[in-house]
Amino acid sequence: MIAKDKLREILSSLPKNPGVYRYFDKENVLIYVGKAKNLKNRVSSYFHADNQLSGKTKRLVSHIYHIEYTIVDTEFDALLLENSLIKENQPRYNIRLKDDKSFPYIVITKERFPRLISTRGIDKSLGQYFGPYINVKAMNVVLDLLRKTYTLRTCSLNLSKENITAQKFKICLEHHIGNCLGPCEGLQSEEDYLEGISQARNVLKGEINSAKNHFKEKLKTHVDSLEFEKAALIKERLDRLEQFQTKTVITSTKFLDLDIFTITTSETKCFVNFMKVQQGSISATQNFEVKRSLGEEDHDVLMHVILRIRQQVESRAPEVLVNIDIPIEPSNFLISTPQRGDKRKLVELSIKNALKFKQERTTQTDKTSANRILETLQKDLKLANLPTHIECFDNSNIQGTHPVASMVCFKMGKPSKKDYRHYNIKTVIGPNDFDSMTEIVTRRYSRLKREDQPFPQLVIIDGGKGQLSAAIKALKEVGVYQKVTVVGIAKRLEEIYFPGDNDPLLISKKSESLKLIQQLRNEAHRFAITFHRDKRSQHFLTSSIEEIPGIGNKTYKQLIAHFKSIKSIKSATQPELEKIVGVSKAKLIHKHLRKGNT
Repeated sequence: MIAKDKLREILSSLPKNPGVYRYFDKENVLIYVGKAKNLKNRVSSYFHADNQLSGKTKRLVSHIYHIEYTIVDTEFDALLLENSLIKENQPRYNIRLKDDKSFPYIVITKERFPRLISTRGIDKSLGQYFGPYINVKAMNVVLDLLRKTYTLRTCSLNLSKENITAQKFKICLEHHIGNCLGPCEGLQSEEDYLEGISQARNVLKGEINSAKNHFKEKLKTHVDSLEFEKAALIKERLDRLEQFQTKTVITSTKFLDLDIFTITTSETKCFVNFMKVQQGSISATQNFEVKRSLGEEDHDVLMHVILRIRQQVESRAPEVLVNIDIPIEPSNFLISTPQRGDKRKLVELSIKNALKFKQERTTQTDKTSANRILETLQKDLKLANLPTHIECFDNSNIQGTHPVASMVCFKMGKPSKKDYRHYNIKTVIGPNDFDSMTEIVTRRYSRLKREDQPFPQLVIIDGGKGQLSAAIKALKEVGVYQKVTVVGIAKRLEEIYFPGDNDPLLISKKSESLKLIQQLRNEAHRFAITFHRDKRSQHFLTSSIEEIPGIGNKTYKQLIAHFKSIKSIKSATQPELEKIVGVSKAKLIHKHLRKGNT
């Protein structure tokens, strides 16, 4: 970390102007770039002893050995310089735009029979550039459309007059399938070829109507001349252009060029959607994931993305629509947060895309995390298969009363609550956890076998050797012992017991696999205890109600059928009870329940 005397010297000399500060580590590598409205206040805030810094910020500060700064005129100028330095140096602690790379262009090459090619680099000597294209798939659609519509060559042959005259080349498959007219063998004149290039250039400029009118004129000429085969070919190309044009989402003719940026966030990441509107229609859209570095504010992240993307796509749209307020006012374009009207609808559409992107990325991350944990569990327990389906059993009773049990199910490392099951112990009398375990495991897997349902890869028993032995007995009786792996987990030391092993397996307390096993065990215990409490409460209330003269089990069943739970019956008013069991019975029940609660 920077020496205290040097730090005091730097902090005392810092101006209160807007500017950009740069932190370097002991190897003199730039590790962070920041902007400030007031350089002195902002930089000093990192080094206050009483400042509550996040863990990442503390790590940054511990690596600072040298500080530099640059004064600028305005906060927006600071933002521009900060953005430029981040893009150029990619400092370790600054926010990162995931998959940040240059966008592709379409180029009409400078050669005798020009080609249409795509490239990410810019070399003006290569030809005329169009773009950049935000979405590679969209660019490829345009390339394919133009090549087929105007029968442009895709080969890289040197089609000089001398080479064609000398017949150095032979027509290829592209000519035979109708995608090229064969200029390599002189089958298409340079004049005719360049006419197609001219029309392709109009489409790339966004002048699709001009290209359509050109085809309409040629179509009329061929029809008037009774050249119906040529007319059919032109009609096919015209249809391609019209279909391409209808894919563009029309927004409104009230405005022409706009950029829309919206942001939604998670704890560590931001998800940004960008939509570009040209000539009143949405011409492109793209999503971006930004990793937070030092807990940056949402508006700071969004402003960085706006500057970066507008620069990369060479946007000159005079207005940018956003979904959150940004305190910085740019000098070369307007930022607004519309609340109503057509512009607000555009922002809402962009927000929908950002939220969908967030959901997809979060789901993808969850799946990756789940796979990692399950692979660790498979390795720790030496399982033959990945345990994508796990079931855990627990039973519950207090002094042998109302014995119940539970089974919880996890799929892909997450609770599958629709597969949870409660069990009333039917064949065991008294507090016998071992026999209760045998009963519920037998009932569970007998049913799965009978219904030809898939078995779990792993069965976890809440208990030590005794409960595990009881479960093994049940699995063997059902005839499925060889189909599943079964283990027991003892609560005291979190030991894992395998069938036939005297010594338990001890998994690291920090292991994700042990945490998953504990989560299953705790969930099964919670589910069993809740069911047990409900059973006891139901028994006590049933007994209590049936003790009232004139009230019996039939009345209780009417009440539970309507109110669904014991808690709802207890909290019901007398008029509510009257609707179910009549005035006289309701009065007796209500009085009895109120008495019991006081």
